[in-house]
Amino acid sequence: MKVATKYTFLTFIFFMFAFAAQAQEEDEEDWSVYDDYELDDDQQVKRYAAPTLSGMSPQRFISISYDAQLPYNYNFSAPQFPASNGGGYATDETPEYTENGRSRFTGGMRFNTNIPIISKSSFVWQSGINYMQTVYSMNSDQPFESGTVPLPNGEEGRGLGQILHEDGLNNINWTNTFFFPINERDFIVFQGQADLSGNYSLTEFQTLSTLRYSAAAVYGRRMNDYFRWGVGISRTYRVGNLNYVPVIMYDWTSKNRKWGTEVLFPARAYVRYNFSKDMLLLTGFDLEGQSYRISDYSVDGNSFELRRGELRPKLEFQAKITGYIWLSLQGGYRWDYSFDADELADGSEIFRGFFGSQEFAMRNQLQNTFFFNIGLNFVSP
Repeated sequence: MKVATKYTFLTFIFFMFAFAAQAQEEDEEDWSVYDDYELDDDQQVKRYAAPTLSGMSPQRFISISYDAQLPYNYNFSAPQFPASNGGGYATDETPEYTENGRSRFTGGMRFNTNIPIISKSSFVWQSGINYMQTVYSMNSDQPFESGTVPLPNGEEGRGLGQILHEDGLNNINWTNTFFFPINERDFIVFQGQADLSGNYSLTEFQTLSTLRYSAAAVYGRRMNDYFRWGVGISRTYRVGNLNYVPVIMYDWTSKNRKWGTEVLFPARAYVRYNFSKDMLLLTGFDLEGQSYRISDYSVDGNSFELRRGELRPKLEFQAKITGYIWLSLQGGYRWDYSFDADELADGSEIFRGFFGSQEFAMRNQLQNTFFFNIGLNFVSP
């Protein structure tokens, strides 16, 4: 199956990174030498695992960037409405594509925040509002004409190519991350996220009943200032549709602080090279995705959602400009993981996972292409 093959590919990449990190052994710091340190009032000091490691890329508090993809071909099938008339496309079916054309441009502004709300040795809470704009400049083989798609309520709507060309896609999310150190080595990280995604405009939002929720919980162990690992589970839309996947954390820095890994698989995995404390290079991948409500096809109480997922192998260069302002430059390859669609009866989510057999309401295909991203970041001291 196509999706299972892609997940196997991601797994292979992660373990390749992990093997490279283990190739250089490192001695653990002996924390027991501090066990007898006490305060003047004879109370023993309570120590906690720190949330950062030596040599890692700087934590971004505020980021603004611009993302752009090179031109690519697209193929869209006719939308079906399974909840209305029992139609749909099988998961292993190659449909007849009714819309074919070329996207001359895909991209837009991205704004991200990750602000410390509480920052203590015993507890850290960071919160952020994030926005991602995706503008499309679509060139169809046939001129765009409104009223070309029959809807189950008897009306006719625009084709998907025209919707993307005229409206684009927007995503706004609220993310909260909580770091709970248990002792000087063990810790728990919990992250929760609410996304509002669709072809809405910033002056006319879609209903909040279409919020999609993601969450991840990781148990980790900080071995020393240069290495920590963790395992957990995530409820995620990064592959487009709802899924539950294991999470693996593997952050490591060599003793000379030149090499390292920054892994939170399957969301991202990087190998890092530090030229200096103010300049570094990352190579690896990001997995991006979300479920976008298409308002034109969401009729009679349903929610027609485009399951967008992208795998992005990339190189990223980061360098300090001045003070706490850093520049980031990215270049890589956008691999179409998913661009199919589901119709959710009464807006109720379905769980297909990687191996479910539920039919799709639309099967789409995007040609893979290169992408670039340039951004400015206000980072932690």
